[in-house]
Amino acid sequence: MQDSIEIRNNWTRAEADALYRQPLNDLLYQAHSVHRKYFDPNQVQRSKLLSIKTGGCVEDCAYCSQSARNGAQLSASKMIEVEQVISEASKAKENGATRYCMGAAWRGPKDRDMAALEAMIEGVKGMGMETCMTLGMLEDDQVLRLKEAGLDYYNHNIDTSERYYSEIITTRTFADRIDTLNRVREAGIKVCAGGIVGMGEQQMDRVDMLVTLATLEAHPDSVPVNMLIPIADTPLADVTPLDPIEFVRTIALARILMPKTHVRLSAGRTNMSDEMQAMCFFAGANSIFVGETLLTADNPTEDKDAALFSRLGISAMALGCDGSR
Repeated sequence: MQDSIEIRNNWTRAEADALYRQPLNDLLYQAHSVHRKYFDPNQVQRSKLLSIKTGGCVEDCAYCSQSARNGAQLSASKMIEVEQVISEASKAKENGATRYCMGAAWRGPKDRDMAALEAMIEGVKGMGMETCMTLGMLEDDQVLRLKEAGLDYYNHNIDTSERYYSEIITTRTFADRIDTLNRVREAGIKVCAGGIVGMGEQQMDRVDMLVTLATLEAHPDSVPVNMLIPIADTPLADVTPLDPIEFVRTIALARILMPKTHVRLSAGRTNMSDEMQAMCFFAGANSIFVGETLLTADNPTEDKDAALFSRLGISAMALGCDGSR
């Protein structure tokens, strides 16, 4: 087991694979040691995610009910009004969320959408909340407009390893994902980028996904790790569920490779036991989405999360606090 705790951007696949495969107790010990050095281990950041435009997406992501190509029976909707977004953000803040994330089922926004998106950012920031958007691929001018409006974070997940990517998505490339992340970072917007596990990938794909993120010019500020939620009529509807210990190992490796990053326990928590979530928090997860819905999927109720936090002695990060030491 390696004892050094440092920020590195030159991790190799061999190093990461060795970390991932070590005995679980050693992996957890190392991950928790890293976590404790850089964060308060008993604080978790809470974000709220709202779908501002649902369904009808032209992409063919195999996991997604919002793809128009997948056969899932989800009706497309228009982008919701700015006033509704602001109202929902206000409710989220009252319930303890400190970051508000707005997602649209697009390949990328059109110029006609930008003014409304800018107004949403400005309105949510005016409440003192952090803002995040996930809108698909961006052009340079769109990135600059989002930055000027005050966007704090941009989410663009790489989903899986480069090797396995074409098994999941064919309408864009892995390089397209990286190009968007680079545009966002170069504009000075914080990067939120993670992926989904349990999509039938191999262990090496989970490792490679995290190595890709950990060897970017700068580590993402947030890394959401999603457990696949199989959705009827999508290509991954009948995939074999991932072993929970494999998921915990993925969280732990993310924490070791990216010590100062917020690692978010994201989609799939409704299918996780309290004990599994507790192991993830110990392994270095320190962010969650709150609220009963994540875009189109279920999420634990806020009462259930509050009860779990109480049992574990975990408190929510306060607005304006990043939990770092």
